[in-house]
This record gives sequence, structure tokens and C-alpha cells, in this order.
Amino acid sequence: MSFYDRWILPRLTDWTMRSERTLPYRRRMAAGARGLVLEVGVGSGVNLPCYGPGVTHLCGIDPSTELLDMAAGRAREAAFPVELVCGSAHALPLPDDSVDTVAATFTLCSIPDAPRALAEMRRVLKPGGALLFVEHGRAPDAAIARWQDRVTPVWKHLAGGCHLTRDTRAAMERNGFIVQRSRRFPFPPGPLGIPHILGSARRP
Repeated sequence: MSFYDRWILPRLTDWTMRSERTLPYRRRMAAGARGLVLEVGVGSGVNLPCYGPGVTHLCGIDPSTELLDMAAGRAREAAFPVELVCGSAHALPLPDDSVDTVAATFTLCSIPDAPRALAEMRRVLKPGGALLFVEHGRAPDAAIARWQDRVTPVWKHLAGGCHLTRDTRAAMERNGFIVQRSRRFPFPPGPLGIPHILGSARRP
């Protein structure tokens, strides 16, 4: 692991994810969480204060030990038990049909094999369980999409493998989820904002 990946990227990720401008979207995502929650890409734990009283237990998984160390302090302050696990979304350490809610914020863009991760999320969710998400992805506008294509090769090296061009909703539907609600919005706000999507999907 390079010096940048070990020491700079985790702190940059934590600083970016703590932005007050993303907080309203995180709160809207977390408001729908119920029961046993699996947060994929828990990072430094910035979502933990956003969850409501419907959450009984949360398992947060992330491949970065540095980010999980940052999350530990926020986990101790949570109103529910939190278990932090260093691991991969490609092989979730949970039984089939065991989770009430899966949460993912700014995560599916950087997982190397997003379809494999979505299949794992579907596996661990109970039938009827919810996948709650805030993600960014490919713009429907062709001009912006071309700009994303040009920027992504450099961006993903600087941002921990983050791809700007993934179609998150389509990927969920291809992997057996039923998207129940979704809202697109640019972030940062304005004509040059990257397209984001906030919503929920259900496992049949």
C-alpha cells in the first residue's frame, strides 16, 4: 500500500464525507433504516449519528483499517450496538437472509466489482428487506457524460478507485432489486454538479 493510500486518502475521505452539504441526504437515507442494518463502506462512521430509533444493531464493513479506526469513536457514541468489520463487499461475512436493511452511501462507485457486491447485498438481505442508498453516477446528459469519461481514469487513482460513470440504478435492477423510489440531484448544486441519486430498493 502506498503512502498516499495509507495516510492521505483515508483522511481526505473522512474530510470529504463530513461535508455539511451532504448531511441532509445522509439523514434522508438513514431515516428509512430498520432492525439489523449492514452499512457497506461504513468508512469513518459519519452516517452513524444519522440513524434513528428503528435501528437495533448495525454492522459496518469497510476494507480500510485506517477509516475503521476513525469510525470507532463514533461507534462508541451510537445509540445502538455497532460492530465494525474490516472486509470486502465482495464477500460479506453474514448469513443468507439475515439483514433487515443494507445502507450504502458513496460506496458503489468505488467497489471494484459492483455487480458482485450487489449480489452479496441481495444475498444477506431478508426477503422484502431494503437497500438504502446515496450514490453518484453517469450523467444522462451526453456532454456531461463525456466529461466524466475523460476525468474518470485520473480521478479513480486519486479517489480510492471511485468511478464517475457507473449507472447505479441500472446495476441494482440488473441484480434483482426493485427500485421503489429514487431522486436525482446534482452535487455540488449547479450545472457542473455531478449527478447523484438518493433512494431505496427492495429485495423481492
